[in-house]
Amino acid sequence: MPLIEPGSERSTRARVARLILEHGPIAAAALGERLGLTPAAVRRHLDALLADGMIEPRTVRPRGQRGRGRPAKLFAITDAGRNAFEHAYDDLAGSALRFLAERLGEEAVADFARTQVDGLLRRLEPVMRTVPAGQRVQVLAQALSAEGYAASASKAKSGGDQLCQHHCPVAHAAAEFPQLCEAETEAFAQLLGTPVQRLATIAHGDGVCTTHVSPQTLGASHRADESGRDQSVRERSIRDRSIRDRSIRDRSKETGG
Repeated sequence: MPLIEPGSERSTRARVARLILEHGPIAAAALGERLGLTPAAVRRHLDALLADGMIEPRTVRPRGQRGRGRPAKLFAITDAGRNAFEHAYDDLAGSALRFLAERLGEEAVADFARTQVDGLLRRLEPVMRTVPAGQRVQVLAQALSAEGYAASASKAKSGGDQLCQHHCPVAHAAAEFPQLCEAETEAFAQLLGTPVQRLATIAHGDGVCTTHVSPQTLGASHRADESGRDQSVRERSIRDRSIRDRSIRDRSKETGG
């Protein structure tokens, strides 16, 4: 049975499941507040999702309490619940990429992967130029969520930011063709203007795709280094061309040309 059936109990249940996917583990009360549901309605949908194996309960004792107080009950998505959100084109994408690799080689797959993220780059690059550096990760997370990746952004304890994608529509294809993840990571670095590092992926069996985004100060240093290297390359090219032209003129004089 499909998880989403518009205009029905199942549609509301899908909203509950998606909220747990995006923000879980989460308490029933928080679900009710976010979705505008009564405690009884939330409990009904949670019971149904539990029975279907879509979610699982977890108990967490509030910080600072030792042996006292009732442990909080939270709800988290299961692998079955996550799979229910998988799009049908995941299998089709895998078949198409296998065909491409067999006929044209692995480099063709990499080119295709970069082409797939070109749309995201075209849409967001003009936006990112107007967004303060400190808000770019959040804007990227919102854009990815709009495309079905259930993304969120937070500050990393080690410095910088952390971008999490709680859902991957092409996880099965990406497991076979890591070029998809690699192209996406390159696009993130280009959009954010700072180095990024992929720490975990759903395609590799992790629960969440996690990307560490370096502090913007490091990104500025990185861009300065790149700019310096580019300038050095340009200067070397001009110098080499000048030497080559002088050599041609000298040979021309020797031959009387």
